[in-house]
Amino acid sequence: MSEILTIAQMYEADKQTIANGLPGEVLMENAGHAVVDAILARFQPCSVSVLCGPGNNGGDGFVVARLLRARGWNVRLGLMGEVAGLGGDAALNARKWTGATERLSAALIVGAELVVDCIFGAGLARDIEGDIADIVHAVNDSSAKVVAVDMPSGVDGMSGQVRGVAIDADVTVTFCRAKPGHYLLPGRALCGERVVADIGIPDAIVAALKPDIYLNTPRLWADHIVWPGLAGHKYHRGHVLALGGAQTTGAMRLAARAARRAGAGLLTVLADPAALPLYAQDMPGVMVAPIARFEDMMQDCRHNGVIIGPGAGIGDDTRRRVVHALHCARACVLDADALTSFAEDPSTLFFAVQGPTVMTPHEGEFSRLFADMDGDKVTRARAAARRSGAIIVLKGADTVVAAPDGRVAINDIFAPWLATAGSGDVLAGIIIGLLVQGMPAFEATSMAVWLHGQAGHKFGPGLIAEDIPEALPALLSDLWRAGVAPDSSPH
Repeated sequence: MSEILTIAQMYEADKQTIANGLPGEVLMENAGHAVVDAILARFQPCSVSVLCGPGNNGGDGFVVARLLRARGWNVRLGLMGEVAGLGGDAALNARKWTGATERLSAALIVGAELVVDCIFGAGLARDIEGDIADIVHAVNDSSAKVVAVDMPSGVDGMSGQVRGVAIDADVTVTFCRAKPGHYLLPGRALCGERVVADIGIPDAIVAALKPDIYLNTPRLWADHIVWPGLAGHKYHRGHVLALGGAQTTGAMRLAARAARRAGAGLLTVLADPAALPLYAQDMPGVMVAPIARFEDMMQDCRHNGVIIGPGAGIGDDTRRRVVHALHCARACVLDADALTSFAEDPSTLFFAVQGPTVMTPHEGEFSRLFADMDGDKVTRARAAARRSGAIIVLKGADTVVAAPDGRVAINDIFAPWLATAGSGDVLAGIIIGLLVQGMPAFEATSMAVWLHGQAGHKFGPGLIAEDIPEALPALLSDLWRAGVAPDSSPH
């Protein structure tokens, strides 16, 4: 289930499921059972405090408390507000609870070995402050393990941002599908282990909502991988033109190696003549040519992809070459200097986009090109893709890939070792290596981000950028031998 639902879509899925004959009471009961199943799988019987808010999330808490108490657990329940103020299914489940209902306060945390957070769910729309903030602090300062229901209270379900304060959970159980805040930082870190539970909402209802945000796993792009055929040759696998710098040559050397490891059939580095021997000696399988031949070489349709930016230098020459490449409507990957060169005139860059184009900014480069955009990471990347006409890779520990048509993939791989010089250059190379083989731009870019993250995750401590291309053959072989089955994702 790689789809990620917005809060509005989740509400609509609930509504349509109830309209189709599955009562809300049953959905709430199923949610409570799912949380209890997660608790029983991870913890031994202990003293539990269930913290309930005034909405349906609190109703889930009454179910959890009842089910745990029936299994002999020592359960205390605290409610924000009065039982008489509850409505709908939450009120129904409050009536089924035969234990004491205490006022929600920090006193409930004293002596608790496990806290079940049912105060606010993913739809929280305001900052937590006052007495509830004190309770959040008490939970975080305690030694109790924490299971959050739907979303840790205080985490915005859409943006992953903290609304005032937020509970730091060990486990988060959500329902039907995950929400963006489960994967966007800092919410991702506050969720702990994430469990997505089936509570009876049909897949057909989810599909009818046409979700366009996805977790970046192989099932998103597996069907679009272009594997070489028996009758193929190197030109079928694409020919990359890589515009290298004269001084900072390492960046494009890393990108070029990554592009070839990703499957590009041929690659030519174009650079200042004085730098060409370095490129040629470093990579025997790479061809070289003077940068002055770039425009002539672009007339050959076999040169079907261009990467510009790593080590290119900032200025008029880079701008001119980027615009020419884009006007030729070839697959283009623009990174680093190719983006910064347009910081003062981004509209010229966007206007020139013709063919499949991928821009790979980090937050600083993004802010220079899209200075007027604010909001959460998904919103900003999506808006930037629409404005530029390009696939946008907004890099970070929670990298977001956004397409002009609104599709978004969020990467969720633990790979802090990728924070090393040259890592971004390698990512750009992987992307162009997949593009020139004929993969669609959104899928190629999402696959490249996944491969890049997996390489960092599997290698672990000690990783340097040079290690990433060397990890690609094993990852690609695993996908190929497995027939890129949906279950090949590690998530």
